[in-house]
Amino acid sequence: MKLTLRSRYLGLLLTLPLAAGTVRILQTNSAGDDVHVIDPVTNKVVGVIKGIEVNHGAAADPNGKYYYISNEAESTLDFVDTKTLKVVKNVPLTNHPNNISISKDGKRVYVAIARGSGAVDVIDTVSMERAKSISVKGPVHNTYVTPDGKYVVAGSIPSKTITVIPTATETPEWAMTMDLGIRPMAFSTNPDGSTKWMFVQLSGLNGFAVIDFATRKEINRIKLPNLPAGKATFPVGGNESHGMAVTSDGKTLVVNSRLNSSIYTYSLPDLKLIGGVEVGKSPDWVTLTPDGKTAYVANAASDTVSVVDIANLKQITQIRVGQVPKRNTTVILP
Repeated sequence: MKLTLRSRYLGLLLTLPLAAGTVRILQTNSAGDDVHVIDPVTNKVVGVIKGIEVNHGAAADPNGKYYYISNEAESTLDFVDTKTLKVVKNVPLTNHPNNISISKDGKRVYVAIARGSGAVDVIDTVSMERAKSISVKGPVHNTYVTPDGKYVVAGSIPSKTITVIPTATETPEWAMTMDLGIRPMAFSTNPDGSTKWMFVQLSGLNGFAVIDFATRKEINRIKLPNLPAGKATFPVGGNESHGMAVTSDGKTLVVNSRLNSSIYTYSLPDLKLIGGVEVGKSPDWVTLTPDGKTAYVANAASDTVSVVDIANLKQITQIRVGQVPKRNTTVILP
């Protein structure tokens, strides 16, 4: 037994990119004032950031100096020292924030502004000030930076609109309106690294749409499996599928179902269902380790994070975190 556990531990160590630095999972807790820092090697909480009421989105400085957390209670973007885990700066935003994303060079944080007419606030991480606010159609729920770093993509639930903004100009280039509100998104790439498809979860859909980035058209819509007989769905109220990610090798799409309290995997590019695994109640977000082998799933109604072996679709453990965990992200500290 000792040999088996040791082998598994060493195996986890070997799968993480040692040259890249220290890998951490940041887990926000939407009904609390704390953010948990998880070590994916030990699957233990190794730190807690305190004092950020109703924290939402999370990102990290590529240089390892700061974590960035959107603060719904104060409508700020908070800078957190990665060593002391103390808040060192609160940058005022134009309105109530939701999720955030960060540029590839770490110099800009793009904050989804979820109230008002619709905006993406741009925070300069060097000056630690708001550089500008980009007007878009409708309040924004999530922002993303595409894998090649060339675009910020903003999704609005009320306006049902996706807005695509080049990072070079920080001015909207194109937008498309769907039939349902825009929830989380993920991206696949072409061989040259450019964006191929956007996978978009939609309000009221237990599944996702597939949008061709070049043609700006929906090309497919996938419904997640129904639960087998005897299994009960979890009441979610119009937010059936929330949270998705593409593995680092680009071969697998991981999708949450809050309705089914499960995650599912699909092969890429053919989008064939591989299988699923039950996790905690109401899985609301998912992030992957850099090697693409392990998923960390935020279970909003269980106050836990499920650790899932993606290849074997097996839940390894559940980690107790704060109240109503939602957004999480994987960071690499130098």
